[in-house]
Amino acid sequence: MITVRHLSKTFLIPEREPGWKAALGSLVKRHFCPVHAVQDVNFTIEPGEMVGFIGPNGAGKTTTLKMLAGLLYPSHGEVVVAGYTPWERKTAFLRTITLVMGNRGQLNWENTVADSLYVLAEIYNLPPAQYRDALEELVEMLEIKEHLPRLARNLSLGERMKCEIAAALLHRPQVVFLDEPTLGLDVSMQIRLRSFISEYNRTRGATILLTSHYMADVVSLCRRVLLIQNGSLLFDGELKHLAEKMAPFKQVRLEHGELIFERLKGLLPQFGEDITILEQSSDRTILRVRRSQASAVIARLVQEMPAVDLSVEDPPIEAVIDQVYRQGVER
Repeated sequence: MITVRHLSKTFLIPEREPGWKAALGSLVKRHFCPVHAVQDVNFTIEPGEMVGFIGPNGAGKTTTLKMLAGLLYPSHGEVVVAGYTPWERKTAFLRTITLVMGNRGQLNWENTVADSLYVLAEIYNLPPAQYRDALEELVEMLEIKEHLPRLARNLSLGERMKCEIAAALLHRPQVVFLDEPTLGLDVSMQIRLRSFISEYNRTRGATILLTSHYMADVVSLCRRVLLIQNGSLLFDGELKHLAEKMAPFKQVRLEHGELIFERLKGLLPQFGEDITILEQSSDRTILRVRRSQASAVIARLVQEMPAVDLSVEDPPIEAVIDQVYRQGVER
């Protein structure tokens, strides 16, 4: 459904020194700095697949989505979405896709939600029967019946976000780009919105590409993730393999008594940089151990303190993502 080959986007950003002389000089000659927002990105997404697209702020996620939706021209590369080249903006293509951005709205604030949805139905030239069926389905799934007669500007953020999604899906697109759909929503609303997205993917077979800074969105909805940083794609695979690929360490949990705790405090410094103490108390210690040294460290811990209850696991996905965002990929 989506094919991306060697996709790149470079922006030319004007720069100047501070001060009035530099400001006057920029009127005559402007200086530009190239910013490589997306660099040689490649991936494919199958029909009906739901994929998470993650990365730190400024990594290139939204720029990529805008190129996939045809809002931006790439500097280089090829994109095919549902058989169309997005930036040609053909009518048939626009009927096939939708883009939902958590910080952008398409409802008219001076209209009721019902009137805004009707206007969109006219824009997409939906037959009356199709419009009624789609509206009934979305109103039921998103639980927005009581919001239809209200002005969009009088809705809360969570209420407006649900109505925005209804507006985006009114024409039943085959491809859905979701950019931070749960931005600013409370925990309860986030859970309900995730449930709707999952149900829509299951019942409609829609292909969904989701970006979010809330890892709970990605973990609950997506088996596969794309990880982008500094415009480059670092990982493409199943979420459960992300820790093994991107974070070369294991997490070791030790449950122990106070007597063992004293012995443990004397033993751990002997491992040097091979371990990092994440948490330590009189009854529990959590260590981060280099994956390459995990077997040796664990064997010695068991030998030195056989009474300790020890478990080994991959680090939480949030910890892996945080490390990648802050430190990059360890080799």
